[in-house]
Amino acid sequence: MRKRIYLDYAATTPLDPKVLKAMLPYLKKEYGNPSSSHSFGQAAKAAIEKAREQVAKFLSCNPLEVVFTSGATEANNLAIQGIIKPKSQNSKPHIITSQIEHESVLSPCQALEQEGVAEVTYVPVDKEGIVRVEDIEKAIKPNTALVSVMHANSEIGTIQPIAEIGALLKVISQKLKVKILFHTDAVQAAQFLPCDVQKLGVDMLTLSAHKFYGPKGTGGLFVREGGRLDPLFLGGGQEQGLRSGTENVAGIVGMGEAVEEIHPVTIRNIKIRQLRDQLIRGVLRNIPRGSLTGSLQARLPNNAHFCFEGIQGQELLMALNENGIAVSTGSACSEKTNEPSHVLLALGMAASNAMSCIRVTLGKQTTKEEIERTVKTLRAVLEKLRRPRI
Repeated sequence: MRKRIYLDYAATTPLDPKVLKAMLPYLKKEYGNPSSSHSFGQAAKAAIEKAREQVAKFLSCNPLEVVFTSGATEANNLAIQGIIKPKSQNSKPHIITSQIEHESVLSPCQALEQEGVAEVTYVPVDKEGIVRVEDIEKAIKPNTALVSVMHANSEIGTIQPIAEIGALLKVISQKLKVKILFHTDAVQAAQFLPCDVQKLGVDMLTLSAHKFYGPKGTGGLFVREGGRLDPLFLGGGQEQGLRSGTENVAGIVGMGEAVEEIHPVTIRNIKIRQLRDQLIRGVLRNIPRGSLTGSLQARLPNNAHFCFEGIQGQELLMALNENGIAVSTGSACSEKTNEPSHVLLALGMAASNAMSCIRVTLGKQTTKEEIERTVKTLRAVLEKLRRPRI
């Protein structure tokens, strides 16, 4: 049996052996509750604080500005609902976000709209999926309280001008004498792009450990000192009162170890980019009626997103799976909706073409031979799917 090829690293990544090794003691012998005062509890608490320092170093922030969560969905909800709900007690705050955000950003924004506690502007993107800074500027109102734009898109890999938006918001906040908070979902960007929160100019930033070879069920939110958030959960007051509930010690330790292994500008990431480019060339040169979605330059180095005219993306995905190759049709969180991707529709793509796409994302285990086999298999599968059915 031929080795299966995994090309869905944007959905999740395998646990790094170093991360597993760091976690194991806290799954076995170091089982104390971090809130306990005895030595077992204090050992667990110390492990969490070490991980907090590791994440803070990665983000160039104070450890007290790092809040651990169950994942990115919770972190995004905490950032948006936690900021807006206290502000809505005296006024109706305004949120600016983009049309191509992850559902864990769009859904809370839509919920706040429906509850009548906030108004939201969903700025468009250009044909490559890039948010225009001038559109953010035009959307700002006197009651604008929050801007949320993802660092890089999970489906098409487009990288957004986060530092430029941050600089704009700083100038406008000074002019209006009202702080407009800036949040970015950096889930897909973290392992490939610098996430220095000072240089990016963000007030909140979301991370998810399983996207960079860490454990599932663990995420984090950077909250700049002085930011007032209402917690989503009430209880024991863990995580500085922002995330009640006994901490996932092993997961947090794993996240801390995983960020230690991230080095955005490395030979490994250069290799991933080269393999991604090999894939794109192979597809566009050898497969008819195929096109690349998104930007070629402002793109994550591991992402390739293709549209194959006249083919159902889900059917292509299953055919590739039968041939031992795992890809996706888009974000793993929304893949089963059987609806055209909101990201692709926002690019101006017709709904029929939006249903004809697959996302191929590479990782550190991807090899040249796997890319060659993928291109060859993709071509054969598409030829078969496009044959007239008698």
